[in-house]
Amino acid sequence: MHRRTIESSILFVAFTTWACTTLAATDADAPMPSAMDQRVRACTSCHGVQGQGRDNDYFPRIAGKPADYLFNQLIAFRDGGRTYPPMGYLIAFLPDDYLHKISEYFANLQPPYPNADTGNISPAVLQYGERLVTHGDPARKLPACAACHGARLTGAQPGIPGLLGLHASYIAGQMGTWRSGTRHAVAPDCMHAIAVKLTDKDITAVSSWLARQPRPDDPRPASSSDGTLPLACGSQPQ
Repeated sequence: MHRRTIESSILFVAFTTWACTTLAATDADAPMPSAMDQRVRACTSCHGVQGQGRDNDYFPRIAGKPADYLFNQLIAFRDGGRTYPPMGYLIAFLPDDYLHKISEYFANLQPPYPNADTGNISPAVLQYGERLVTHGDPARKLPACAACHGARLTGAQPGIPGLLGLHASYIAGQMGTWRSGTRHAVAPDCMHAIAVKLTDKDITAVSSWLARQPRPDDPRPASSSDGTLPLACGSQPQ
């Protein structure tokens, strides 16, 4: 059995255990714990005690991201927009109002950022990644990442996530799922429209450069986007 398959099986068992505990707490005959830090233990057991993320491809940083973004992702896992069985099982029967509370809890946290990636990547690849992130590629009608995710790349309210504090392998993996269509959002799905134009070289360069950026002085999402988004996104108000 492949290592990733074994890891997924172990994670599924762990999530199943947590899911049963969490869902039991939502039963009408079993009162919820009073503190949110107890209610989100199923989340923090994998994403870190403050949602700071883990050093692997499975559990990214969720702390500090806009609440609407986090809520949209929980809905996607619950309703099939994103496919990861442990997450889907964990929240399969959680109502929207509870998912809103979870999202707001993590949106209000700002734990330290992880150390930046330090793998051996050529300067040319990193320069190319920086160019795509900050300027895009007009010839291919590829907008800059910063055009939506903000000049500081910390995201924007109400629902655009930051791109910093994530490992290159996680960023590249998510770009691959957007490109293949196994991850999708409300139509028009702007990330899929962008990702299908990206080559493997593009994804490696962008993810490698982003993962090497230091924590910004102000890691909070901007209060709003810098202006009109370069293309319509069904998940974002225009």
